[in-house]
Amino acid sequence: MLGSVLAGCGATADSSTEGEAKAGGTKTEVTDVTVEPIKETQQLTDARGVTVSLEQRPERIVCLVALCDDILTELGIVPVATNSQLLAHPDFLGAEKAKRVDIIPGGFIAPEVEAILSHKPDLVIGLEDTHGKLAPALKGATTFWPMQPAKWQDSVGYLRDVAALTGRTAQGEKAERAFRTKLAEAERNRSDRTALIIYGSDENFGVATPGTDVVAGLFPKLAEYPWKSRGVEGSYSLEEILAQGVDVLFVETMSFGEPDGKLSEKLAENPLWGKIPAVENGDVHEVDSEVWAKGRGTRSLGLVLDEAVAALR
Repeated sequence: MLGSVLAGCGATADSSTEGEAKAGGTKTEVTDVTVEPIKETQQLTDARGVTVSLEQRPERIVCLVALCDDILTELGIVPVATNSQLLAHPDFLGAEKAKRVDIIPGGFIAPEVEAILSHKPDLVIGLEDTHGKLAPALKGATTFWPMQPAKWQDSVGYLRDVAALTGRTAQGEKAERAFRTKLAEAERNRSDRTALIIYGSDENFGVATPGTDVVAGLFPKLAEYPWKSRGVEGSYSLEEILAQGVDVLFVETMSFGEPDGKLSEKLAENPLWGKIPAVENGDVHEVDSEVWAKGRGTRSLGLVLDEAVAALR
């Protein structure tokens, strides 16, 4: 299950980010903070070639992926239903307001079509490689938009597209500008420390890598990040991590059902874990997986930048 969820968190392993350093390289160019005007429209084709055509501004939107919740929050819109926990975060709606948003049963992997359609949505946004199979069942009843971000530029593109369709153009431009400004500032203060992001629920952890994880794609801009994708089946051992001399470690504990402990605590049972410099020096940071692993929008990525920059100083 963990593999299925995280396979849907990014794109294919050979995706690349134009203008960014390769894993382990040094970023020399600072992100442009210029924001082009967003024009309202009822039809557009996104960066992956998906065409979305609506008869009017969508007012009832169902989110099947946290990126959707992130984008809508940035635009000042509340979805009629969701299947993520991101909205409960204090920098989104907060726990109390999030309770007012209905949850689609079936979880992230298999949301129930009947429940989705019961909300009479104008637009349903999901993740292409996870929810694409729902398209035939939703066809004719609503508009389904499969998204698939591989890098932060994709997330910004989706923000701009949703802003154009909903008429929230000013809000979209503001959110994009805020994120670009924060990213550029982080790049100017790039750390020379070696960082690592790992995820998992037990000793079978994974390493987040650029091209397959949107957050990991930011890290070569922030620090030394010598981790490259090994495909869906490949990962890194603790021995390899130890050899890289990791200075700062970020840990995303993934839970299915009730939480049963932090990943860092489980890995502490392995004697090699304690020899990693970040562990020896107390520079292990358990982070919110809803934001770091699932959010992928400009608000989530902005929070990641805040936490990462502070930890990497």
